Amino acid sequence: MLKEFKEFAMKGNVMDLAVAVIIGGAFGKIITSLVEDIIMPLVGLLLGKIDFTNLFINLSGGTFATLEEARKAGAATLNYGLFINNIVNFLIIALSIFLVVRALMKMKRKEDEASPAEPPAQEVLLTEIRDILKAK
Repeated sequence: MLKEFKEFAMKGNVMDLAVAVIIGGAFGKIITSLVEDIIMPLVGLLLGKIDFTNLFINLSGGTFATLEEARKAGAATLNYGLFINNIVNFLIIALSIFLVVRALMKMKRKEDEASPAEPPAQEVLLTEIRDILKAK
């Protein structure tokens, strides 16, 4: 059973998936930073200096200037600003992945067009047999 597991784990697809998950996690952190540290402040500035991280609805009845204050007080809040940040984050990640996959597919298409596939061995053999029969 250990040998079977080792064979399974060392297959190309499993290793490719492991690498993709690790790179995807790192890529996600980069995109999160891009959204939170660069894009959302610019969007907030364009919309009248709004800080999306502090957009929330207080459900506990108290008054809090920031989400951090509300959390420290243990107040129940609806954090719709953070939700907006996460939506923008998702859209940028989805767009980035789409563009990468699209570029890879174009490269693969060009590669396929550049090098015509060789016919299967069976087809080559049948062609040779046909040519021999024609020659007789």
